[in-house]
Amino acid sequence: MTRQFEIRITRRAEKDIRKLSPKLKNKLYDVLTEVIALNPLEGKKLLGDFEGSYSYRLNIKDRIIYSIDLHKRIVYIERAKTHYGD
Repeated sequence: MTRQFEIRITRRAEKDIRKLSPKLKNKLYDVLTEVIALNPLEGKKLLGDFEGSYSYRLNIKDRIIYSIDLHKRIVYIERAKTHYGD
């Protein structure tokens, strides 16, 4: 089995996470540990202002945005909230 990726959460994402409902926090934890840590390329590759980052939906309006350091096997969670510009 391949080694999992380490998950690091930025200060900005921490602020976003604090605002999520308990249900969404649980879903975020599940997504990070069961999907992103195992295969970070599972998310959608972003363009524009977030080019080089990835997005993964938590529900219809909330998503996480993250970047990947493949060499160091680290995923940096950048945002965790309602759509990109909000």
